[in-house]
Amino acid sequence: MERIKKIPAVFYRTPAGGEPVRQWLKALAAKDRKVIGADVATVEYGWPVGMPTCRPLAKGLWEVRSNLKNNRIARVLFGIVRNQMVLLHGFIKKTQKTQPDDLKLARKRLEEIET
Repeated sequence: MERIKKIPAVFYRTPAGGEPVRQWLKALAAKDRKVIGADVATVEYGWPVGMPTCRPLAKGLWEVRSNLKNNRIARVLFGIVRNQMVLLHGFIKKTQKTQPDDLKLARKRLEEIET
């Protein structure tokens, strides 16, 4: 039986056509990309998904939570627009709390595509 994505993931595109999350992923080690990709796929196929993989943040923002080797933590912030999971911003978490600048950037990108 073929599994169907409930919310397919797409990369946010800048007005110039760049895809910041794709570029960020490409810069990571292959093992890290595989873990993050599997976590994104879990959300795509299993939506709605809760903890520990996915968590709502605020104002339409969600995060995919990935645990990488060597106690590193990655986050991909996304919004749902027109039944798609739009990957807005990705980063390696260095503090307990998600930094305001990361949230601000993701929110700005989400607002840009919602209008």
